[in-house]
Amino acid sequence: MTNTTSRFTSSPRQRRRFGLSAAGLAGASDSDIGWILAHGRQKGRAGRGARHKGLGFAPLSALVLALAASASFAADTDEDVFDLQNLSVKIAEDLPYIEMPHGGGTVTVLRYQDPSHRIVPPYDKTGRPCPPYCVQPMQIAPGVETIGELEMLDYMQRIADGDPSVLLIDSRTAEWVARGTIPGAVNIPYKRLDPAFASPEQITELLTLEFGAASADGIWSFDAVKTLVFFCNGAWCGQSPTNIKALLGFGYPAHRIKWYRGGMQAWESLGLTTVRPADS
Repeated sequence: MTNTTSRFTSSPRQRRRFGLSAAGLAGASDSDIGWILAHGRQKGRAGRGARHKGLGFAPLSALVLALAASASFAADTDEDVFDLQNLSVKIAEDLPYIEMPHGGGTVTVLRYQDPSHRIVPPYDKTGRPCPPYCVQPMQIAPGVETIGELEMLDYMQRIADGDPSVLLIDSRTAEWVARGTIPGAVNIPYKRLDPAFASPEQITELLTLEFGAASADGIWSFDAVKTLVFFCNGAWCGQSPTNIKALLGFGYPAHRIKWYRGGMQAWESLGLTTVRPADS
């Protein structure tokens, strides 16, 4: 794990943010490595060093601080300390957590450890009018793979390992994304690929600069395009399906498109880490 040490615990204000006193810092030792502080009470936007759901490694010389912004999205909990090497709620038996680049820092992606935690609005809601919030099919289009959380985390790990051929895309509009997103995701709202809202020049720029397509004399080549992993709010959300169908219409290869159908509602239901958008 990357050692970013005491940069985020150097001031009294920052120490208070993570529930750390000067005396506590002085008394900490290298034996504390691997412990994380879960600070669930979020009051406003997190500081510059804090970017994920109130989670970070406890301090001192050999300690890592991997913090990201909390989404107002998680229920408040009491401060507590967890051992990263002995989490009570793992992602999978052999996968306690992963570390993900986000907003110039590193986010520890893991499941919420508080057994009393419950899904919070808006993802606790089950009754939404259809249309527009209609249940999507399991297969959105021939050749497009529908994936679950573990496959999603595999793609996230590839991104964390420096694989430039994978792009994680949050298809939702800005007001939804502001409530929290999956670490490492870039926001490409469905309207950016819709000719009703975006110009041909804007769509061409997105296809070439972001996705790796090439165009010459009006002929498109998708030989070197990225694998795009889409998600939105959940199985009732049509924003990712709209993006996917638009891309297929442009000729994007279906096998390079993945769809996390469960989206944010499924992600939140498992207590997995969410973050504020990297540019917020």
